[in-house]
Amino acid sequence: MQFSEKRNITRWTIIIASFLIVLLILWNTYSFFQIFKEEERVKMKHWAIAQKKINSDDLNADLELPLEIIQNASIPIIKTENDSIIDMINVDEQTKKDKTKLSNLLNRLKSQNDPIVMQISKGKTHYLYYGDSTLLNKLKYYPFALLLIIFLFGALVYNFYKSTKMATQNKLWAGMAKETAHQIGTPLSSLIGWLEIMKADNVDETTVSEIEKDINRLQTITERFSKIGSEPVLEIKDIVEETQNSFNYLKSRFSNQVEFNFSAPNEPIMVSLNPALHSWTIENLMKNAIDAMKGRGKLSLAIENDGNQIKINITDSGKGIPKNQFKRVFEPGFTTKRRGWGLGLSLTKRIVVEYHKGKIRVAHSEIGKGTTMQILYKKGTS
Repeated sequence: MQFSEKRNITRWTIIIASFLIVLLILWNTYSFFQIFKEEERVKMKHWAIAQKKINSDDLNADLELPLEIIQNASIPIIKTENDSIIDMINVDEQTKKDKTKLSNLLNRLKSQNDPIVMQISKGKTHYLYYGDSTLLNKLKYYPFALLLIIFLFGALVYNFYKSTKMATQNKLWAGMAKETAHQIGTPLSSLIGWLEIMKADNVDETTVSEIEKDINRLQTITERFSKIGSEPVLEIKDIVEETQNSFNYLKSRFSNQVEFNFSAPNEPIMVSLNPALHSWTIENLMKNAIDAMKGRGKLSLAIENDGNQIKINITDSGKGIPKNQFKRVFEPGFTTKRRGWGLGLSLTKRIVVEYHKGKIRVAHSEIGKGTTMQILYKKGTS
């Protein structure tokens, strides 16, 4: 058995054991509540016997014990005969004077406990209705407090487990990204050497220029992957220029079946960003849009200067996204494609939100008509 499997088994054992302990406490509390409730009923029976003894006509009776038993300062009691109230104790004066409140109290006592029957004489029966003592009332709410503790404990365990799982996944993806950058670096260095040889051999300049562009592109991709898992350096850049460069690069590499449109303010807009990661964000969103249109349709990118915020809207004429999936599209592993790992939009959100302190969302989408993805950045420094 691997170490990670043993650690998971240990973790779940501790979690289950903790829940069992809390449930055991809850069950014991309920048992104590029932015991106390039964003891109070026995006390009330003794109280009824003592009351009957005091009210008897036996002048020689020893009243010391009954008088001791009858002392009660916490349990409210109402005595009735033929549904009429004839006596009460531990009932506040305000309730005694108000018939409505007194009737409500009697109904409440009837609902709490079954009455104690006092057979005074033949044809004369008294009923003692009593409520729960202060101690019992406090104890009654204790199980709810425990249930709340169980709920909070469960939420804490779930949050801890989820955070641990996400941290492990983040380390895994960061490690894979850095390893990918390392693996690409070796053949890339060789390609750069061959490019210099081609320049020295006076190979056609157009061919060399296009190869050089793709090598530079590979260097950019390597730089992107190497930044995953580490804090990127942000620079004050013109977001219009940076976005248009990424837009033009992809536009030149797709067929004429996609109609591209770019609109932005004429003046520079300075934003704190990492050029390589911002370029990755734009490309991911544009590629997703083109995939949604199956390589044919209209794709528009518009930059808006809205007060202290910059809005980047990428709109396609693709298949659209159901409203119940607006948030799910950014979850790791979520994809509607037959092939793919569902990491593109998740990675894009991380770049926008965590690295650039911005926001990203599905601004609008209609099935069969298209989708608008929106990025929000703050102007100037973050």
